[in-house]
Amino acid sequence: MSTEIAAVEAVEKSAAVPVVAPAPLAAQTRVPPTVDAASGRTLLFEQPLNERMRTFLRLDFLYNQALYHNETGSAWGSRAAIGSLIDILAVVSRSDLRSDALKEIERQLQLLGEFQARPGVDVQRLKTFIANLVQLRTNLMNAGVACQQPLRDSEFLNAVKHRSAIPGGTCEFDLPDYLYWLSQPGETRKQTFNQWLGLLRPVCDAVAELLWLTRQFGRSRQECARGGTFTLTFERDNPLQMLRIALPASSGLYPEVSGSHHRCNVRFLTWKGLAEHAQQTTEDVSFLLTTCT
Repeated sequence: MSTEIAAVEAVEKSAAVPVVAPAPLAAQTRVPPTVDAASGRTLLFEQPLNERMRTFLRLDFLYNQALYHNETGSAWGSRAAIGSLIDILAVVSRSDLRSDALKEIERQLQLLGEFQARPGVDVQRLKTFIANLVQLRTNLMNAGVACQQPLRDSEFLNAVKHRSAIPGGTCEFDLPDYLYWLSQPGETRKQTFNQWLGLLRPVCDAVAELLWLTRQFGRSRQECARGGTFTLTFERDNPLQMLRIALPASSGLYPEVSGSHHRCNVRFLTWKGLAEHAQQTTEDVSFLLTTCT
């Protein structure tokens, strides 16, 4: 299993268009996130537990990055946005992402359908969730398997992609047409970029919504890592897709996750700055663990 952990701020700001307010379908008692009383900040570390979730998280990261940089309107922002777009195209091209997203949508629709028979469920919110997924499924189906083909065939983007493999390869004298495009008004560049990204939006928006649902319906509980270590054994009949670990920002700690399909180990390391190697803490660590199926 990869030990890569994506750290995000406790107050998550999704660049995808919001569809519903974050709220559980039924009234449930949930453990609140661990909050740093001094600064009010919490750090969330997410660990995907299968290849599909790793790909989803990487795509969503790149999607939000592209949207952010494009909105700046600057030439440097456009450069960064195109870099993210090229990376998104690479992720989509290397995996059967569209098929995986459709399968996950069907799974989520089945799970949401089971809520209909449960007492105390907000039926209207449930219908909204289901309608969102059905619309995303329709968009994916209509986009087809070759939705990104115009981007692959673009001589302009291919030239930028090729030169990007060389350090400093997109310098002005290397790509004069790139420089000319970057000199266009910001709104013109933003409009062009949105047209490019629009070809990938069906899969990006579907993945963003699926990740939102996965996080939303995770089960949270307070845990303690004795001596800085914690072991979690997975249930074979209820496979997990992602772990979320919340720590106070002032704790000076971050988790390192490793394991297999049956269990995982979490070590909490003490941040000692960039010049020193982090070491595992020997103290007990209280943290909020969220398991997402």
